Amino acid sequence: MKKQPVRQCVACREKKEKKQLVRVVRSPEGVISIDARGKMPGRGAYLCRSTTCLERAVKTRALQRALECEIPPETLALLRTQIEEADDG
Repeated sequence: MKKQPVRQCVACREKKEKKQLVRVVRSPEGVISIDARGKMPGRGAYLCRSTTCLERAVKTRALQRALECEIPPETLALLRTQIEEADDG
């Protein structure tokens, strides 16, 4: 049986298997999005599949530090929607 890679949520700092987390990525062009497959190029940060962790990561600026950029409010709204959808599915 293949061992799954472990990653840490930038908000709650809990370590989980990579596939249990959502990867938020800043592409080389500077576009921030959810990386559903975990293969997109760019700087990534992992979050639990919950809006609670997203809100905590934004409030503490952990997500901004991890991605090394400011995150526009409209991008945050889109991320929130995508994480809610990922949490449902």
